[in-house]
Order: sequence, then C-alpha cells, then structure tokens
Amino acid sequence: MKQLLILSGKGGTGKTTVAAAFIRLSNAKAYADCDVDAPNLHLLMNRSGKAERSDYFGMPKAAVDAEKCVACGLCMQSCRFEAIEAGDVYRIDRFACEGCGVCALVCPAQAITMEPAKSGDLMLFRGDTVFSTAQLQMGSGNSGKLVSEVKKRLFSAAPGAPLAVLDGSPGIGCPVIASVSGTDMVLIVAEPSVSGISDMERILKTVRIFGTKAAVCVNKYDTNPAMTERIESFCIQNGLPFTGKIPFDPEAVTAVNRSLTIADIDCAAGRAVKAVYAKTMAILFEESGAAV
Repeated sequence: MKQLLILSGKGGTGKTTVAAAFIRLSNAKAYADCDVDAPNLHLLMNRSGKAERSDYFGMPKAAVDAEKCVACGLCMQSCRFEAIEAGDVYRIDRFACEGCGVCALVCPAQAITMEPAKSGDLMLFRGDTVFSTAQLQMGSGNSGKLVSEVKKRLFSAAPGAPLAVLDGSPGIGCPVIASVSGTDMVLIVAEPSVSGISDMERILKTVRIFGTKAAVCVNKYDTNPAMTERIESFCIQNGLPFTGKIPFDPEAVTAVNRSLTIADIDCAAGRAVKAVYAKTMAILFEESGAAV
C-alpha cells in the first residue's frame, strides 16, 4: 500500500480541499483524517452508514481518595501545572492535570492514584471504502498517539488497498510527526504569502528528518503571483518537485457547501487539481524516486 500524506504548514491553505479531490480522483479505497483536533474531511466525503466507535485513552489523570487524604499539601506544592486545589480534601482539576504522576509519588498517605481518562473518540467507517478518523476532546493531549491509532485502524481494516490518502494536520507538531511516520510521500499545499513560504519551509525540514519524498503545490496562486513565483523558484533551487498551481475559485466554495469535492464539478480549481494529481501520482509511483 502506498501512503500519500497531504500537509500544510498552517491552517486554511486548502489542504483538506485538495485531499478530498485526490481521494475522489484516485477512487481511493482507504483514506483517513489525521487532523484529530479539528477533523473535517468527512464533510466533503459525505460518508453514510454508522461508524464503529471506540474510546481513546491518552495519559491517565490523578484522582484523590477523600478518605485517605490528610491535606498535607505536598501534592499541590509539587504540581507544576497548578492542577490541584486546596481544601479539607485536595481536589484535581482534570483539565489542568497532565498525568505526570508526581502528586501520587510524593503523597505520604498514598491517597492519589492515576486513573485511565478518555481523551477522544475513534471512528472507523467500512464499506466499499474504509475511512478512519478521530476527535480529540477539548483540552486533551496526546494528539500524536491518537493519529497513530487512526492510521493503525485504517491499515488493519484495508490491508489490500493499493493507495491510502491521508489528510494531515496543520503545523509541525506531534500530530504531523505521527502522520509523516511511515508514509511514502508528502504533498505540501502552500499558500502564496510570506507566512505561507515560511510555513512550507518549516514543514519541509520536518519531512526531511524522516527521509520521505515530498512535493509542493500552491493553492489560490493567483491571489499573489509574486509569492507563487518565489515558491516555484524555491522548489527549483532545492530540487523539490513542483506539481502545479490551483487558482482561487468561488466555485470551490459552492462545491464544499454541497458536500462535493472540487474534482466533482467542472470549475477552474477542479481542472487544475486534476493536473496536480496526475503529477503527484507520477512521483509517488515512480520506481526510482529519491527522498527529498
């Protein structure tokens, strides 16, 4: 199975729009939304049927046994996250608790234990295609581990699929690192702006650590032709494949509002993304492709 991950250095570049179009154009039998903080790929793929849901448990949370607590205050003094509230019986703020376990370690009365805590929901859709996604609860951490679980469930449910398209998270944090791990290629959707170029360079540094092939395309390129030219020049200078440009297109919004991809309608963005897709697939499946 070839794994194509679509990333952007920041939110709002059109990463999910491109990912959804690629899923449609490739007729992918396996795909996933790895943006577990704010998943939205399902809105474009219009999945029907009931998902197989399961709880995700991240780091444990501290809990105080009121009968054992002697209110000595050592736990509160030792907590670096200010997650413990004083009183006749000390209490844990479960939103602030990071699950480090220091409070349980220093408690002389052994009144604190570390208990499993639900951090999110995993969802798997089966049918002609397999779609794996998840939603992290607000204030919860370990998004990287949750992304790894999303991918694991996808590959287990669709072992024979020739291609898996993964919609990644913005930025360069833990969920992106978990998304990149094990993938065959990353397509970076860049934005033609100063911050867009900076974000593209940051994500490229992350991808290079894994030795993964990478390519770049520009979305809404005609909103800033000068910056688009800078991105193309950067790719040429660094030997980085440039797979094309997608114009700003009001029809893209129309498609999204109808739960369609831009590849589903006849529009300028749809025609452009088909060209980007063709070049990207050629790089992904070339036998002698070298990593960036």
